[in-house]
Amino acid sequence: MSAIFPNTMLLETLLPLGKVDPGLRAPEVPLDLATVGKNARLLDEIGYHGMVVEETKDDPFVIMALAAEATQKLKLATSVAIAFPRSPTVTAMSAWTLQKLSGGRFTLGLGTQVKAHIERRFGMPASPAGPWIREYVRAVRAVWDCWQNGAKLDVKGPHYNINLMVPLFNPGPIEHPRIPIQLAAVNPVMSQIVGEVADGLRAHPVCTPSYIEQVMLPAVRAGAAKAGRSLADFEVCMKPLVATAATEAELVPKVRDVRARISFYASTPQYRAAFAHHGLGALADELKLLSRAQRWEEMPRFITDDILHTFVTIGTYDQIARKLTDRYAGVVTLCEFSIPVNNAADRERLAALARDIQGESQQRARRAIAGT
Repeated sequence: MSAIFPNTMLLETLLPLGKVDPGLRAPEVPLDLATVGKNARLLDEIGYHGMVVEETKDDPFVIMALAAEATQKLKLATSVAIAFPRSPTVTAMSAWTLQKLSGGRFTLGLGTQVKAHIERRFGMPASPAGPWIREYVRAVRAVWDCWQNGAKLDVKGPHYNINLMVPLFNPGPIEHPRIPIQLAAVNPVMSQIVGEVADGLRAHPVCTPSYIEQVMLPAVRAGAAKAGRSLADFEVCMKPLVATAATEAELVPKVRDVRARISFYASTPQYRAAFAHHGLGALADELKLLSRAQRWEEMPRFITDDILHTFVTIGTYDQIARKLTDRYAGVVTLCEFSIPVNNAADRERLAALARDIQGESQQRARRAIAGT
């Protein structure tokens, strides 16, 4: 085990604290930029391993800068920033700057996005995501190598030709040049590319432990073997689907909402493989038709309790830490979870959850990653 990575499962969270995956819905509580520093410090103080930022309504690199300035130990990661709308050189610069600002605490998490968003939200031509992200990651690393070691910059590929770096635009070496790159994935093809070029996998919330272990990790190992890379320090990061609350009564609407999220995800073709793995391919096809007909309110009733519990961790605050570790400790090294903090009692409860979850050994997950 590398000294960089502890031997326990680690905990990270989005902001605002207590945020759960909303599907297409807006989060219950929007992110308040003025509180990023305060909440990041809270996480730092109570012993959280990390804080992550997704790219939805705010620039994730700006949020990371706010958190970096306010903290000393907290690890920081994008989960995820969308790669393709940014030049690899632009992304390399953002990550290099954050690594300097944070004193070596930054991880670059990247995602590809679907064709419709690439073409119609970002206004650029789409290309098969797998080969593109492979070339992208290698280009980012080539830029970093140029800055850190003076290596000749000569990126040539179907998407990028990058060979110019004049002194004015070269930031030069930094103290912590190793910036891990993690990639989002669902299907085996992308998982193999993660194994080829990345330092970690960020699994989508619909990826169950058995899907990760039986489908994604074998593909990761195949990719690593193809590239001759070690997985000794490879991370598997998970933002699980969770329904949790202080009491059973408060849990009821949370379960209702997460049932709707599962129905939305099942209707999305890009996630079909995760449902087919559990024999739910036909259900995914049926929900896709309802979604296309915009009959969204009819969809949650197709999610039975058995399906719900296959994909979602459900429990009150005094149950949820054990349920998360029971479900994910065998395949996940970093788990994304928190609860809202509105007073001192909430803060202590979150600190206790962090202690409980981060006390779980990574040993089983490391064996699953290695396939032993």
